[in-house]
Amino acid sequence: MNIKNILKISFGAAMLVATQISCVNDDKWDAPEITCTNKWDAATTTMADVVALSPASAQGSGAAYTFPTQGSPIIFDAYVVSSDANGNFYKTISIQDKAVNPTVGLVIGINKSMNYTDFPVGSHIRIKANGMKIGKSYGVVTLGVEDPDYVIGRIPESIIGRFISGVCDGNGLEIADIVPTEVTLAQLTSNGDKYTNTLVKVKNAQFSDSEIGKALMNTDASGAYVDTDRTIEDVTGSSIIRTDGFFKSTSYRIPNSKGDIIFVASKYQSPTSTSISYQNIIRGISDLNLTEVLPDKLFVEGFTNFTDNNWTTYSVSGSQTWYIATYGRPVPCAAMNGYGSAANEDWLISKSISLSGYTSASLSFQTDGRYAGNALEAYITTDNYTDGNAPSTVTWTKLNATFDTDMNAFFATGVAWASSGDVNLSAYVNKNIRIAFKYTNVGSTNATSWELDNVKIVANK
Repeated sequence: MNIKNILKISFGAAMLVATQISCVNDDKWDAPEITCTNKWDAATTTMADVVALSPASAQGSGAAYTFPTQGSPIIFDAYVVSSDANGNFYKTISIQDKAVNPTVGLVIGINKSMNYTDFPVGSHIRIKANGMKIGKSYGVVTLGVEDPDYVIGRIPESIIGRFISGVCDGNGLEIADIVPTEVTLAQLTSNGDKYTNTLVKVKNAQFSDSEIGKALMNTDASGAYVDTDRTIEDVTGSSIIRTDGFFKSTSYRIPNSKGDIIFVASKYQSPTSTSISYQNIIRGISDLNLTEVLPDKLFVEGFTNFTDNNWTTYSVSGSQTWYIATYGRPVPCAAMNGYGSAANEDWLISKSISLSGYTSASLSFQTDGRYAGNALEAYITTDNYTDGNAPSTVTWTKLNATFDTDMNAFFATGVAWASSGDVNLSAYVNKNIRIAFKYTNVGSTNATSWELDNVKIVANK
């Protein structure tokens, strides 16, 4: 090769480099087009119509509806609300029919992990149900395929595209902003499947007192995480937040705080049982927005017994006394019924509680009553009462609290227990107090049966 050819090659290479540099530095260069084509142009039905075909018969009966393989396409739109990014959903996708104010939800079984990479939260997807099956799996309406071992089988990874496809927005997969539906826990547990597999938000919620300070997840003897249920509450009731044993490792400990909790509403029912457990699923720690720090809990009583908190039961008259009942909100509770005695006066007196060092304090509790008779009463004393003595040995001040007024029936499920409200105890800060509940009846048949639960005293410094 002569020198001319060498120079030609060198000059050409230099020009190529210069051209490449020029392209890199040119702000007007065009990005490659991203194309997205819808597999199915439009829905032919609604998710609500699809869910309506699920057999109403109890699970475990083998009941399921199979969509025809041939014939008109059965296609509906949906939005993804679950995410397995943190391991709390396993080979399933929870979907709802609308991004805002959904009317129905479903879970789809998919024999594949890391589904959030293909279908992140908010993904607008289109599902072709031809050849699929729908029915109840562990109490939840589920969409899947034929499987010799299960009533509703998971879609094999190799054929997911046969049934599920993303919807394009012109640039790629359409991602919608999912707005959680605001519900109370009472609404969640009293409306059947209305909210199941949809994304919801419970405002002013908190974990139960017994959970505060615990790790979100339990571990076994080897230190490995295990499936864990934690109780959450709002003013209307309680429910469960469930974390899977494969949930991403977290140091999160349950705070003494309240706020908004977001989760995919779900439930569990054993195929051999009629009992349903609401087991709601968070997608990650960020769904626990507990930002309002609560007052110190000085006294919390759920009435497992009378001894842990050293209650005094004292009968002034009548043959009946306060006892622990096998119902409550949640079970158990304290109860008193003077039916059969001409007159009863029975006291339930707390241990001494110190309000020293606090600037304000309040008392709260819940009651449920049935049958006509006298109202239950709440009292407070700062006197030096001796356990076991008659209540008359000290001076009691009656507290202005709210008690149940509907005497027609019990609500043992806890849905309609009456709240006392926050009874102000600020006049008693920096003192030692005792709280008491006084039951009376004036005739053998004119006697209300009272249930008492969740007595709390909280204070602020």
